[in-house]
Amino acid sequence: MASPDFEEIVEDFEFLEDWEDRYRFVIDMGKAMDSLPDALKAPATKVDGCASQVWLHPTVSDGVFTFDGESDAMIVRGLVAVLRKLYNGLTLKEVLAVDAHGEMARLGLNDHLSAQRSNGVRAMIERIRLVASAG
Repeated sequence: MASPDFEEIVEDFEFLEDWEDRYRFVIDMGKAMDSLPDALKAPATKVDGCASQVWLHPTVSDGVFTFDGESDAMIVRGLVAVLRKLYNGLTLKEVLAVDAHGEMARLGLNDHLSAQRSNGVRAMIERIRLVASAG
């Protein structure tokens, strides 16, 4: 159950055969994302379990989930952008129904991220699901 925005990433990845090109694509997605204001880079928004620093700022408005985020590592910032494409604009119920690990596996990221980066992605997904379940 991926969003149309995430499906676009899946399609783009199909055209990028080389993993260096795919990494560059993810990094470019992160670069294109607006920076999180410094005031939102607080302990409450920081994601534990990531090797780099990561902050997620979720909001729920009229039952629709969105989040902004940032990281001090370029690839992780790109992974935040990928997760935004996966989750932003979904209802809380839809957020909880997303098989994020399965969707990320469609990109092949599970096989090409370091163990630390994979743990960081899991931690971000857990934070998103926690916010949605508390909704």
